[in-house]
This record gives sequence, C-alpha cells and structure tokens, in this order.
Amino acid sequence: MIKVGLTGGIGTGKSFVAKLFTDRGVPVYDADKEAKKLYALPEVLSEVKSQLGEAFVINEQIDFKAITTHVFSDLEFRKRLEQIIHPKLKNNFLSWCHQQQAAIVMMEAAIIFESNFQTLFDYIITVDAPLQVRIERVKQRNSLLTEENIEQRMAAQLSQAEKCKRADFIILNDEIEPLSPQVEKVLEKIKKL
Repeated sequence: MIKVGLTGGIGTGKSFVAKLFTDRGVPVYDADKEAKKLYALPEVLSEVKSQLGEAFVINEQIDFKAITTHVFSDLEFRKRLEQIIHPKLKNNFLSWCHQQQAAIVMMEAAIIFESNFQTLFDYIITVDAPLQVRIERVKQRNSLLTEENIEQRMAAQLSQAEKCKRADFIILNDEIEPLSPQVEKVLEKIKKL
C-alpha cells in the first residue's frame, strides 16, 4: 500500500483536489474531520480540561470557537493542544489504513510538515495557489474572517514556498491551470514509482 500525504495552506483548495483523487478510486482520510471526532472522546475531553483548562469544554463538548481563537494567537497553547491530539490522529490514520483495500491511500491535512507526519507517507503532494486567490477562497468560505484573521492563520502554518520545496509533487490550483490533468499525471507517476 502506498501512503500519500496531501497538504497545502489554508485556501489552496486541498479538499477539492482530494475529491478529485477520491473520484479516481483513492480513499482519502480527512484529518480535520477525523480530529473533530477524536475531540469527542472522553479521554481527549479529560486531557483538554486538565492540560488547557475547563474553559475549553462546555457541556462535555469541546468549545471549538474558543480553541480556534487560541490556536492562531498563542503558540504555546497550540503546541500543548497538538501534543494531545496528534498522537491520537496518527494512530487513527494508521488503523484506517489497515481497513483499506486500495493500493494507494491518502491523508488530506494542512499541517503534515508542522505535525511531523511526513514520516507516515511514501509521497507528499502540496496543493499551491497564489496568495490573493487563497485569501478570496477563505473569505467566500467564511465571511466573518477579516483579511487580517486569514493572514494570521496563514502565518501559523509553514509557508507555501517551504511546503512546495518539501513536496514530491505540486498541484497548482490557481483557477487557470486545469486540475484534472494534473491529478491524473501525479497518480500515474505514483503508480509507476
């Protein structure tokens, strides 16, 4: 089984590209969605309360609004949160891989390099897009975010240039270059390697 990481900063269009891989028979593990499920586990709630404080759990559920505010403004908080969730996410992904029958599987995650998950994968694909295109996409998705909020979130992630440098493949999602041929080309190369 070949494990592929699909990454890229906020607004690059990772989820859309992931769907193109899914359409071609590649099972995709959505790290954001799966992490949200893990946050509902009693042991995670307990760790969040003890490590980060009771204020982040309301009615035995994670207060994602409060968490998000702190994650993008407090580096120490973000590190402590990641120490709680990342090992569980990694184990969950590996268990998920064992349940798959496909020759190629993929994890979609914005922070593959930041979380040191790159060692899980045979290949890493970075989805890239121009900065202004990324900002506009994020604004369309969440009109409550200001350009300053968006840039703060981008600054919390590894730069796009660095993600591209570390990747085995780059898919350009600039709304000019067609995506399907790029996905096909990358998939063919991975199958041949």
